[in-house]
Amino acid sequence: MSATQRFFSNRPRFIIGLIFGVVVYLLDPWHLRPIQHALLAWDSCMWVFLILIWFRMAKASPAEVQRVAEREDEGATAMLTIITIAAVASIVAIVVELSQAKGLGGRAALVNYTLTGATMVGTWLLIPTIFTLQYARYYHQSGDKTSLKFPEENPELDYWDFLYFSFTIAVASQTSDVTVCSKEARRTALAQSILSFFFNAAVLGLCVNIAAGLLGS
Repeated sequence: MSATQRFFSNRPRFIIGLIFGVVVYLLDPWHLRPIQHALLAWDSCMWVFLILIWFRMAKASPAEVQRVAEREDEGATAMLTIITIAAVASIVAIVVELSQAKGLGGRAALVNYTLTGATMVGTWLLIPTIFTLQYARYYHQSGDKTSLKFPEENPELDYWDFLYFSFTIAVASQTSDVTVCSKEARRTALAQSILSFFFNAAVLGLCVNIAAGLLGS
């Protein structure tokens, strides 16, 4: 099996979400403006993927987490990079779309704000979710010297433990009581911390913009 085939075969939920997003983009049932159309397709892909991956994470046992993490290849880093770039691009699209919403009528503006709000919330949730998979991969592929050290002795970790670490960085832009013990994990945590800081600032600014727009409409 080639590297490309392994990349897609190991990520069925991503493929399902991608197909769903492409179908929504091609159908264009509501004849939206180009940016709205792209955001709707992105939201469809993103929310389907999030629901599927959260369902998998919620019921996965520690043994399943380890098996999936050990199976992940270097393509996981490429996927993390691609999704992060797409998430940042979606925020840029939201800014452009909100600037155009000021001249719309009440109903059209409400549709605009609903779409941008769904994009904003989903994208914020997507980033730490994807980093969770990367941290699980680091932990289980690090061999004798673990990349992340949890407080318990010989812990059996499920995805909830890695979600806790990743979402702590997303919320506070800093690490929790989990010790980062490898160079690659430190670099990833640093990248997520910086991304989370600017992302949280962008979300706060967009929330203020949306609230001001709704109150002024």
